[in-house]
Amino acid sequence: MTKGCDHHDEERRQLLRRVFAGILGFIFLVLLVVFLIWIILRPTKPRFILQDATVYAFNLSSTGDTPSLATPTPNTLTLTMQATLSAINPNNRIGIYYQKLDAYASYRGQQISLATELPPTYQGHRDTTVWSPFLYGTAVPVSPFLLEVLHQDKTSGGVLVNVKVNGRVKWKVGTWVSGRYHINVNCPAYIRLAGGDRDDAIGVAGPAVKFQLFQGCIVDV
Repeated sequence: MTKGCDHHDEERRQLLRRVFAGILGFIFLVLLVVFLIWIILRPTKPRFILQDATVYAFNLSSTGDTPSLATPTPNTLTLTMQATLSAINPNNRIGIYYQKLDAYASYRGQQISLATELPPTYQGHRDTTVWSPFLYGTAVPVSPFLLEVLHQDKTSGGVLVNVKVNGRVKWKVGTWVSGRYHINVNCPAYIRLAGGDRDDAIGVAGPAVKFQLFQGCIVDV
């Protein structure tokens, strides 16, 4: 009876070893296929360029001195601009689906415009896609720290606004389409300022000023 049990236990152990070896072999084959596909296709993340920015409004509304009995009103920033962004697919064998892309403006880490949705797009091999979203921010509250930095930028004559894009992308190889990946794009745009007679006045140099930038962007996927 004991020998029979030992025999069955040995068969069970051999079966488990075969199953374990089969699982390891399958994982190895999958990793090998993924590695070969990576080597052959050489996938590269897209490149973004901020071509230009047309600024219609960049104005700070400062409350100045507020009576002690009144409730202080925060300083606010109003921004209206149109940015021209181009996305380049550098891959020879991989297409890119852009989905749920939102563009907005940021200053010193604070979002200063509403998010503008970009139309979903499929980008073929070596193709270029251009978007020209309008970015609006009306009476956005500005912290005391940003207020001080804005006045420093006014003294230097310009302000660095970041045009950002967040969304999702998918890769397409033949008929195969990957899962969704997050994409984050950060494009710096240097905007010249023109102050008024008052110390708290900050604005652009005219009613509508177009800045030719052709600035490369940082892309994380």
